[in-house]
Amino acid sequence: MATTAPSEYPKTVTYCGVCSLPPEYCEFGGTVKKCEEWLEENHSDMHEKLYSQEVIEKNLSTLSIDAQKRAEKDSQKKAAKAATAEAKAQEQRATSKIFIKRIERNKRKYVTAVQGLEAFGLDIKKVAKDFGKKFATGSSVTKVPGGGDEITVQGDLSDDIYDYLTETYSDIPEDNVECIEDKKKKKEAPPV
Repeated sequence: MATTAPSEYPKTVTYCGVCSLPPEYCEFGGTVKKCEEWLEENHSDMHEKLYSQEVIEKNLSTLSIDAQKRAEKDSQKKAAKAATAEAKAQEQRATSKIFIKRIERNKRKYVTAVQGLEAFGLDIKKVAKDFGKKFATGSSVTKVPGGGDEITVQGDLSDDIYDYLTETYSDIPEDNVECIEDKKKKKEAPPV
């Protein structure tokens, strides 16, 4: 039985903060430019190994002229596609609304429902947990029939949740948060 040289374990792998791939594979994602900027800012030594002018020229010199042209065209397409996707996401965030509904249960009991947080890239379960801790109350995530998720918080907290969302999450514009009151309809007494 042949023995192999011991390898260095555990290996430490660096993952990109933008696309979450190892930096060597960022070129296969759609956010190459952002990945390169992140790598330069956070791991300049690795950036030098992957994106220095010498390395790029060396890699391009091994390609044929047609392949170089195709690579250039592909990188331009990917960059344009990423820019379009980012613009579309930005536009969606600008037009999306967050609805905070105060719903009357019975007598003076209320629950507060929050919808529309997905459009702003927030983790719904994490936000529900934050609401529960912040307001010391029960908080849960439920599916809405129209699609999407809704956070239901026990108690009349619509104003408090409004303030918390606008202060804590700076990427949510105040104009996009709307408070709604949903009252139960009182039953009419039957005629005597």
